[in-house]
Amino acid sequence: MLLSMNWIEDFVDLTGLDKLELIQKISLSTAEVENEIFFKGSDLSGVVVAEIVSVEDHPNSKKLHLLKVDAGDGKLTDVVCGAPNVRVGMKTAFAKVGAQLGDITIAPRPLAGYDSFGMCCSEAEIGMSDDHSGIIDITEDAENGTSIKDVYPIDDIVFEVDNKSLTNRPDLWSHYGFAREFAALSGRELKPIPTEDLTAYDNLKKVDMKIEDTLCKRYSCMQVENITRKISPAIMRIRLNYCGLRAINFLADLTNYLMLEIGQPMHAFDSRKVEKLRIKRFDAPFTFTTLDGVERNIDENTLIICSDNTPVAIAGIMGGLDSEIVDDTTTLTLESATFDAVSIRKSTVRLAHRTDASIRYEKCLDPEMTTLAIGRFLYLLKKYNPDAQVVSSLTDEYPVKYDTVTLSFDKKFVDRYTGIEIDNDTIVKTLTDLGFKVTLENDNFTVVVPSWRATKDVTIKADIIEEITRIYGYDNFEINTAKAPLYPVRAEAVKTNEDRIKDILVKSYNLHELHSYVWAYNDELKALGIEVEENVKLANATNPNIETLRNSIIPTQLCQVKSNTGFATDFGIFEIGRVVKGLDTNNLCVEEKNLAITLFSKTKDIKTLYLELRDMLAVITRDVKHTSLTFEAKAPAHGYEHPVNLYGLSIDKKEIGTMGIVHPAVMKKIDKKANVVFAEINMEAFTEAATDAIMYDEPSKFPAMTYDLSLELPAGLFFQKLSETWKEAGTELLRSVNIVDTYDTDTVHSITVRFEFSSNERTLSGDEVSEIMEKVMANMTALGVTLRTQ
Repeated sequence: MLLSMNWIEDFVDLTGLDKLELIQKISLSTAEVENEIFFKGSDLSGVVVAEIVSVEDHPNSKKLHLLKVDAGDGKLTDVVCGAPNVRVGMKTAFAKVGAQLGDITIAPRPLAGYDSFGMCCSEAEIGMSDDHSGIIDITEDAENGTSIKDVYPIDDIVFEVDNKSLTNRPDLWSHYGFAREFAALSGRELKPIPTEDLTAYDNLKKVDMKIEDTLCKRYSCMQVENITRKISPAIMRIRLNYCGLRAINFLADLTNYLMLEIGQPMHAFDSRKVEKLRIKRFDAPFTFTTLDGVERNIDENTLIICSDNTPVAIAGIMGGLDSEIVDDTTTLTLESATFDAVSIRKSTVRLAHRTDASIRYEKCLDPEMTTLAIGRFLYLLKKYNPDAQVVSSLTDEYPVKYDTVTLSFDKKFVDRYTGIEIDNDTIVKTLTDLGFKVTLENDNFTVVVPSWRATKDVTIKADIIEEITRIYGYDNFEINTAKAPLYPVRAEAVKTNEDRIKDILVKSYNLHELHSYVWAYNDELKALGIEVEENVKLANATNPNIETLRNSIIPTQLCQVKSNTGFATDFGIFEIGRVVKGLDTNNLCVEEKNLAITLFSKTKDIKTLYLELRDMLAVITRDVKHTSLTFEAKAPAHGYEHPVNLYGLSIDKKEIGTMGIVHPAVMKKIDKKANVVFAEINMEAFTEAATDAIMYDEPSKFPAMTYDLSLELPAGLFFQKLSETWKEAGTELLRSVNIVDTYDTDTVHSITVRFEFSSNERTLSGDEVSEIMEKVMANMTALGVTLRTQ
């Protein structure tokens, strides 16, 4: 939001103070000021008031005129001008030879065969507004040769405040709100806003108005006739332009001016088109054309301002095209209202249309401002259009009022929170300057929060401490080392497991950690041939591409892999992120935190890549849980999963996730020459699985004996099932069993297994080892295992 120091100084006298230093204090105490400060008018010089003494048509041009102007220097100056509104006796802004207009220096120059010694200026050329339709027509009483800066307030300091820092401060969406802050910081008096006395019109008829929906918190209106002024005064056009708004016409400019001045959006209806005002919602959707000429779809949740049953405005957002102020408008019905902030916010999202008014309404405006705004409107209207007549009394409905917020605390509370000594007089003055009502009795404070801070901002005693300290100045605090006991905090098991898993994947396997959003990207998944599965959707999503929340991280990672196929021939990515598995009984999202791993390779065959992923998961389970991971074939549940090569992952017979190969059709769309495998583990289930104790075995001082068997396995027999056969042998002499080789053909699946035996008490004999192996072999034979003969 752009703010004008000239405008702020209407309400607080800052004479003699360093304005740039005060703006810096605003940034430190109130709201973040952007780095660039604009010194309006600083690049303008040599422009004076001049009178056009004669006008002749250019003999060789239909647009140009030959002028003689009196710039107050005792001579007439020849000027060639193309403005359509030139006339004899007109006073305008004249840039003399040597004048500076931004980067342009005025110099004598020939135009269409005639020399021009200066330039008559439009408002756009000197930065007053964006109007370049003609040269400035100065109606103010000013002598020729007077600097244009003495006629109009062109010199100004404009600074910009970051809107995000004003989210909880609806009172700061205005110049008067910032004037209050400047007054408190500088110790100067805040001037009241001059307004019209509305009680003077109590004897007039009321406007036919009725609130029919509780989403309208307050609605105030009045009617005015005999409005003859069409163009706003120069000071209004300049200020609107400096603050980023363009001048439209007097009435529209006046409502915009008041919105920037006191923060209350207003709307002026042409009274000829608005009769019975009704504020309500409709039962069925319909279309409505707004002031910008756009036809918008209005649903049953959007609050509408109506003339009887005819919509004339979208409450808090924008007026309708059919009831706008036009050139021949002389009577108006003035609206000043407040609406439910959440409703306005939702309506702007549904309509995909935010305005300066809706931005303010979303911040919970103070309902007490509506009548103040009308009083200010009438004051300025009569100042610049004295013949305007008020033809109704104030019509005001106020069904929803905020509670008065009163907070009590003592001096010890302030000292304890601030850690410094701030005297009572400073506390009282600071709060009073900010508009709070303060009562002090024996170091006990009772503070009544002003209405403009009570809608959502100041609600607890700690908020009062913030008000005191920010005006006192955080830079005035003495730097002291805080004294407080520090206790060691044990990290949660889930977080500990996450950190250890990340270390393993990055340090041992060189995987890349990625972070992604929680929604499913419809367009990207569609490009891979993956259908977005039905799940929880975002209400009022502005982008249909991201309206569905994901139930798995793997599709997201497949999109990421697709985007990075040119990064390297082989790479792996992982993420520990959130997924949503539907809604619970309270209609809240069921969130899960999952570990997802995806490996991509153009150089490794699918089996090698798959076993590499299996080894990663086995190492994670062994190092973190000190146990083994079991694999069990399962049917695919998602379109991106391979129809055969999918396995459930379990610890102690409790499933914790899945691993598999990407479906060939999806893999082909990622890269025709690459292989892709994936795994996803539920971190909560992984953490809840029992962690085995670490067992330490004393190394035997006697030599070990090894026994290798080459076995042919029947189809469907897994090593896990095979391992149960030697456990059934029931001997403590068998210390370890490992696969040392594999051999596969179309008809044979063979593995070489190494058995290691040892004893801590003696050297084992060949006979006792052979006896054990006979039992093991008998058990394996029962499963269909045979010794490989070749």
